[in-house]
Amino acid sequence: MITKIFPRIIFMGTPEFAVPTLDILLKNNYNIVAVVTAPDKPAGRGLKLSMSPVKEFALQHQLKVLQPTNLKDPEFIQLLQELQPDLQIVVAFRMLPEVVWNLPPLGTYNLHASLLPKYRGAAPINFAIINGEKITGVTTFKIQREIDTGHIALQQSIEITPTDTAGTLHDKLKIIGAELMLKTVQFIEKNELTLQAQDDSEVCYAPKITKEFCHINWNQPSEKIYNFIRGLSPYPGAYTFYPANDKKILWKILFGNIIQQASQSAPGTIVSDNKKYIQVATQDGYISITQIQAEGKKAMNVEEFLRGNKVESGKVLV
Repeated sequence: MITKIFPRIIFMGTPEFAVPTLDILLKNNYNIVAVVTAPDKPAGRGLKLSMSPVKEFALQHQLKVLQPTNLKDPEFIQLLQELQPDLQIVVAFRMLPEVVWNLPPLGTYNLHASLLPKYRGAAPINFAIINGEKITGVTTFKIQREIDTGHIALQQSIEITPTDTAGTLHDKLKIIGAELMLKTVQFIEKNELTLQAQDDSEVCYAPKITKEFCHINWNQPSEKIYNFIRGLSPYPGAYTFYPANDKKILWKILFGNIIQQASQSAPGTIVSDNKKYIQVATQDGYISITQIQAEGKKAMNVEEFLRGNKVESGKVLV
């Protein structure tokens, strides 16, 4: 395989979501002159320095890696200039200063996991499911000053199935996103890309998710709770508290099913046989928990959980 001389590409990304895009560009012989990713972070009990998934992949393919702590650092900017990129590709990275995104003559293009202008922000996959969307997708766009507002290059839609979680949807979108970015780069290379302005009347947002946001409110319709659980699974996880004596035990609810039957109990009330099922009353029925994770424990299915934990019917989750 012969690597193309043009365009010279700098790739920017950090998490697993970004790896397939870098991979597909390499497999199509694009000239990746450098990869920019987050600095190594302490992780695990021993706080051993851990590389980002993008860095691991880049090193396996003998690519030059840059890990700036400050994207406005003059030394970093000079390094980028010396690399003489024609184009920059960004997937799941930090907000770039103008001096960086405005550097290459062909521009800087970002992959976003929604059909922009819907779900601008940090958590588009989560909020598409939480809000009960049936369709989502990926967008490539040319970066400009305001985040996620640039002119659209290409879009690809995908169905959200009734059992999709943030995790399963993430894994689908990272693949179709990589394919879409490859098409985008191919159009740019041939000077055949037509950009389209976003329709600001369609804008909605997907802000960064906080721990407080993930607390389940059982006094809602079952479908809304079901979507909330799916949209936060497997990470960061929707949670509730089980009252035990004088303390509250945090449970992450990672999956469940809707039971379409009227509830006579207050929302949050548990119904369980302590062997095979835990059901929780909602505003209009029940959620049957199928996957659960107690604080400090591993995730497990409900039957496995009940083998090691006694659950009292009639208690109310808070």
